[in-house]
Amino acid sequence: MFSFIAEIWLFLKVRKKFWLLPVLIVLGLLGGLIVMSQGSAIAPFIYTLF
Repeated sequence: MFSFIAEIWLFLKVRKKFWLLPVLIVLGLLGGLIVMSQGSAIAPFIYTLF
């Protein structure tokens, strides 16, 4: 997992695509929210947002 993050960071640094960093962070947070709420009672409410 760490090597994947290191590769993405290297890609962003070499190609000067730092504007992609907030997009990747938000996508990661949304994905984590969906995974964490999968078995809880909050899940139906989160899926209605999308």
